[in-house]
Amino acid sequence: MTDTAYILQVIIVMMLATFSTRLLPFVFFSHRHNHPTMDYIAKYTPPMIMSILVLYVMKEVDFSAFAGVSTIISVLLTVVIHLWKGNPLLSIFGGTFFYMALVQTNIQG
Repeated sequence: MTDTAYILQVIIVMMLATFSTRLLPFVFFSHRHNHPTMDYIAKYTPPMIMSILVLYVMKEVDFSAFAGVSTIISVLLTVVIHLWKGNPLLSIFGGTFFYMALVQTNIQG
């Protein structure tokens, strides 16, 4: 067997294994209702992950420098946009763009 044929066979087997492992849960569990535990996990996991990420980022910030002030302002703006619009994508992009604008212009009070 040539190397090319072997590589193609491996790719096809990997493709089928990946496709089947993604498809089978939908096939087996399509007629069941959601379990309350899964509903709870689906509802509260994204906010928990975002909170952990914010805390992880904020632990390295020097709050006495301009970067610290711009970080705090950007996080507060992100929270305000999210509470106002309720759109996570808009709030994340809005806070990120505002932070990048502050850092790139280097406005110091």
